[in-house]
Amino acid sequence: MEPSVYGFRHEEHAMLTVDSIGWQRIRSAEYAFSGDNRPDCGHVIFQYTLSGEGYIEYEQQRVPLPKGSAFLVRIPSSHRYYYEENGAPWEVIWLNLRGDEASRIWDLVLEQEGTVIRRDADSPLILHLWKLYRAISEEKITDKYRLSVLAYEWMLALLQSSRESGREVSSKSHTLLQEAKQFMKANFASPLTLDEIARTLGVNKYHFCRLFQKAEHTSPLAYLRDRRVEAAIAMLRTTDLPVQEVGRRCGFDSPSYFGKVFREYMKMSPVAYRKKKLEFPYDAIYYD
Repeated sequence: MEPSVYGFRHEEHAMLTVDSIGWQRIRSAEYAFSGDNRPDCGHVIFQYTLSGEGYIEYEQQRVPLPKGSAFLVRIPSSHRYYYEENGAPWEVIWLNLRGDEASRIWDLVLEQEGTVIRRDADSPLILHLWKLYRAISEEKITDKYRLSVLAYEWMLALLQSSRESGREVSSKSHTLLQEAKQFMKANFASPLTLDEIARTLGVNKYHFCRLFQKAEHTSPLAYLRDRRVEAAIAMLRTTDLPVQEVGRRCGFDSPSYFGKVFREYMKMSPVAYRKKKLEFPYDAIYYD
């Protein structure tokens, strides 16, 4: 593939659409854009640095954009991104999108990570971006619906990677968390306590709680409760065991507590859920 720029013009505003996409090697300081006085408005921009370095100014700060960094901005908004001549060109790949869904996901990512983010060149987000660029530049796809599907794939990769960015832990901690989750999945029927889980893993329970919360965005006991409810739902669907026995086999220490927790998840009692089998055809439901 070769560097190029592609633009699309149409009247569709309700769905997510590709406004433009480009791969450029910038060598001139004339490359500078201010977000509050551009003639093209109503879209969002993602721009990723492949090599070299540029800069973006926003919220009274000047942030460099070296290899592996990217920015997300709206048009219009108060920002300025530009290149300063330093001998090495600023090589970038960028994508402009329109539509309510683009704006919604932009808000989620900006809240999670801010305007400037970092991703590896071989990350799913950047690989999906190249997939979209290749579809246009080599496969000559211009149909707005086919491009919208590819743009949605990229947006989902952006959203997923943004949510996972707050879960960064060491490889040792990742292994510990995987062991913890496997242990809770295998022993949800037992009356586990946080002390027992931490003791089995050989770690301090307070450190374990902080690590689990950071990585999974939930507590260990909440994770355990999710697994118990999943098991109870499946058991109510696929067995004729009494409701009290279902609760006991799924680790709930009393029928009343089982009923209370089940209502929190399913908005109805275990008995009511079982009776509504024809209206609720799921044999299993998963909470993640």
